[in-house]
Amino acid sequence: MLPHLHGELLDAGCGLGNLAVAAAERGCRVQALDASPAAIEHLRARAAALGLPIRAELADLADHRPGEASCDSVAAIGLLMFFDEATAWRQLARLQAAVRPGGVAAINVLIEGTTFLDMFEGGAHHLFQPAALRRAFAGWTLLLDREDEFEAPRGLGKRFVTIVARRPA
Repeated sequence: MLPHLHGELLDAGCGLGNLAVAAAERGCRVQALDASPAAIEHLRARAAALGLPIRAELADLADHRPGEASCDSVAAIGLLMFFDEATAWRQLARLQAAVRPGGVAAINVLIEGTTFLDMFEGGAHHLFQPAALRRAFAGWTLLLDREDEFEAPRGLGKRFVTIVARRPA
């Protein structure tokens, strides 16, 4: 995903900020959001130590409303699957709307067929149907569209779809 990200980047669900740091090192100006105070404090300290243009902020990502067409790039890596189905689709639409014409959305989610669900700890989650996620980007130019499967503990597996798409100009 990293080579496709540029300009003003919104990193939604940034965690400890690995993508945010790498993107900032490549010239992006990053707004990094996460629901974890510890993750945000870690990223703030890391960005300050490295002198990187990263604004790390605490956010309720289940209800966050980024500005309309406010970003050149939006990334949500491993975020949307942690919401119930309605919230996941609503937030995907909001993230897409935040992308400026000609900008890029980079989305990575768990998909149907995933059998390792320990990370949800009984909470809300949504496993996307790959074709439905791809349909959500109808009219966008797909720059990357791939499915990956990884082994997980106890012989279980994780299946992901990663999409990087350019919004029509």
